[in-house]
Amino acid sequence: MGSDGGAEQPWNPQRQRSANERLLLDRLRAAGPASRAQLARDSGLSKPTVSSALAALEQAGLVREAGTHSPERGRSAVLYSPDPTAGYALGIDIGRGWVRVALADLDATLVARSAVRNDARTSGVLADLVVGAARALVERSGIDPGRLTHAVVGSPGIFDEESRRVRHARNLPGWGRPGLADRIGAGLGLPTAFHNDANLAALGEYTFGAGASSRLFLYLMVGTGLGMGVVSEGRLFTGARGGAGEIGFLPWPGRTRPDAEAVVSAEGVVAAAREYGMTGPLSASDVFDAARARVPAALKAVEAEGEHLALIVASAAAVLDPDLVVLGGGVGKSADLLLPVLRRTLRTLGPLRPKVVAGALAEDAVLMGAVATALDAARDMAFQRR
Repeated sequence: MGSDGGAEQPWNPQRQRSANERLLLDRLRAAGPASRAQLARDSGLSKPTVSSALAALEQAGLVREAGTHSPERGRSAVLYSPDPTAGYALGIDIGRGWVRVALADLDATLVARSAVRNDARTSGVLADLVVGAARALVERSGIDPGRLTHAVVGSPGIFDEESRRVRHARNLPGWGRPGLADRIGAGLGLPTAFHNDANLAALGEYTFGAGASSRLFLYLMVGTGLGMGVVSEGRLFTGARGGAGEIGFLPWPGRTRPDAEAVVSAEGVVAAAREYGMTGPLSASDVFDAARARVPAALKAVEAEGEHLALIVASAAAVLDPDLVVLGGGVGKSADLLLPVLRRTLRTLGPLRPKVVAGALAEDAVLMGAVATALDAARDMAFQRR
């Protein structure tokens, strides 16, 4: 019989040493600096085994000395911690208005970041803009490009791994063109993954923001478009083909464009404000500013948006039963106006009433989600490259 590619690999001393090193590195990353003796107690490994593994990790540049611990009795002990400079991760957020880029070390500390206005007229120019912004940031940071290990790109739409194309990115015209993802990856010179922006924003808020202690939480991104990310027990739920959370496609009868994104978005806010009598050039931000100034038409438009959002939350709650919903995106920045209406309306729509709060990361949610996702891969790759 031929060998089974999925069969368990036979044990050998080298593999065991690698497993020991990874065990100790993960322990240091999760619980902070520790001495050899502490690591031996926590891991169940012998002190000689721990000493040998730490020496190998230190030689590979993955751990470093982090001071000493002086107990009341006995000798001082050297403390070890992961070396955050063993690798770097790149996070990229592609939006209709801006391209944001951040560079982080393996401790999730942002080393550098930038925001470049997206004035690209074609998808090819946008791809080149993304690469140029990322490479310029790395150059300004002074980090050796050879230490970059992974990049994650977030954008509207659903990335299809098989065809290597983004689908349903209607707010970025032409973004579904073949070859764009590979063009960006080749330009960055890094292993590069692509994800939906709302999914990354959900991970960003879960890792660094408002969703940290939630068991099942939803991130509702309301801005140019409408999207939702679902995080269950710390893991992103994307559905069978990556489309979970594309709540913008929810049917919305009685409209020229019969889906929720046309109503529950910046476009919907402006359309409602015009229906109630506001005139002249308008953006959603203008409407919210006018509502704060107590302009009646703007107040009515905000009331309508809050009611529409409540219907979206109630619909999602009926299917997923989240314990927390985080409101983010460009429209979500006006949560102070929207949440009172949303919560009040939600009480009238059914018995499932999750807690709804404003996002903590504002426009950084997608970027920080990209960084968090890239770091998971970067840490693995830094260890594998040792």
